[in-house]
Amino acid sequence: MNIVIAGAGKVGEVLCRDLASENHNIMLIEPNESRLDQFINLYDISGIHGNGAMFDIQTEAGVDTCDVFIAVTRNDETNLIAAITARKLGAKFTVARVRDPEYSKQMSFLRESLGITLIINPELEAAQEIARTLIFPSALQVESFVHGRVNMIEVVLQKNTAPVDVKLKDHKGRFGDVVICIVIRDDRVMIPDGETILRAGDHVMVTGSPGEVRSFSKLCQPDLDKINSAVIIGGGKLTDYLLARLVKMRMKLKVIEIDTENADRLAIKYPQTEIIFGDGTKQSFLNEEHFSDYDAVIPLTGVDEENILIAIYAYRSGVKKTITKVNRTDLLKILDNVGLQSIITPQRLIANHIIRFIRSIENSQGSNVSAFYRLLDGRVEVLQFKVKGNCCEVNIPLIDLKTKPGLLIACIVRDGKIIYPHGAIQILPEDDVIVVTTKHKNFQDIDDIFEKNRGQ
Repeated sequence: MNIVIAGAGKVGEVLCRDLASENHNIMLIEPNESRLDQFINLYDISGIHGNGAMFDIQTEAGVDTCDVFIAVTRNDETNLIAAITARKLGAKFTVARVRDPEYSKQMSFLRESLGITLIINPELEAAQEIARTLIFPSALQVESFVHGRVNMIEVVLQKNTAPVDVKLKDHKGRFGDVVICIVIRDDRVMIPDGETILRAGDHVMVTGSPGEVRSFSKLCQPDLDKINSAVIIGGGKLTDYLLARLVKMRMKLKVIEIDTENADRLAIKYPQTEIIFGDGTKQSFLNEEHFSDYDAVIPLTGVDEENILIAIYAYRSGVKKTITKVNRTDLLKILDNVGLQSIITPQRLIANHIIRFIRSIENSQGSNVSAFYRLLDGRVEVLQFKVKGNCCEVNIPLIDLKTKPGLLIACIVRDGKIIYPHGAIQILPEDDVIVVTTKHKNFQDIDDIFEKNRGQ
């Protein structure tokens, strides 16, 4: 695909690297000439020096014939103008990053009236991710599918807990409609079958109804129960979006913010939340605020190192759950085994969202793949198929169907209802089927996941 990207910030860098590695033709527009040259030398891309919102620059970049135009500069208005201009020039799909909370209130209006295909907000994405993680406190990460209606969570199995040392086929009925989709053991990723035995220390990704997934996660880590209270360090845009969600969850909340103007703004906007003016990076101040009495601590300052140190201190002070915002992805390589739990990277979230969007376009052209995701650094793929009436395997119980190795049917969506599969369930026309696989096999249709010549 021909893709034009305006903006060479952190999101632009992830997009250039990942999309170029997948053999897309990337044209980068960037006003900082040294930054542009750096990206051209690092990645297999072309570039143009200039303002990505300008008509003549976009024309020179070939926006009129591109498949996707992505505006991820630091300025919301520049991104909106750039996306509108690209749409008028003839770009098939346009994407704009917009961060201002005021704009977030009218996302649908902006998309429909301005003709922008996708408007995405990193802080809003991160807030949604944090809220999902608090709903499943044992989860290291939560992935959402089918417009947020299907969740897949990653948990670590502890010693002497119910799921450990038992074959999966013997789990049936013990945990309700929970489907264990992925097992990560010693950095090896597996799609399990009935003979798989779970071990202590395994990372497993499971899906199912929210209540039963929550019950399963409690069994895996009994010490992490429901989160009823949280301390947030930092009062920026992300905190603003997050409070709007956590207030609805009726949690006891405290925000510590060092800027008086931000603290006053949040206090007026969220009167039911305790807003404290002070330096949340100081251990003595945190102790004065009895931060260890809260179930969760969420450092959201603008400095990664401060967030990491706060989270480690909270963990060692006995706080049950920490969620840490880290923007510099190079730091993640050295963060193992230091007491950090869930890590949120807004730039990575938004880049992944855009990449999933592009892959969905690419994989849905000429196929029945309606959605496409990659997890665990691309080692696992999740595909959503729309089942047509001519599918060879409809109206047959799943127990009688033989799928290709290395994949699993995670769930079926039928008339808006989520069905978690068992042997008697049948796939019907117009179903949406969610399939998890460890290897990309270029599936174009639901029929592709089944072994051919069944019964012969």
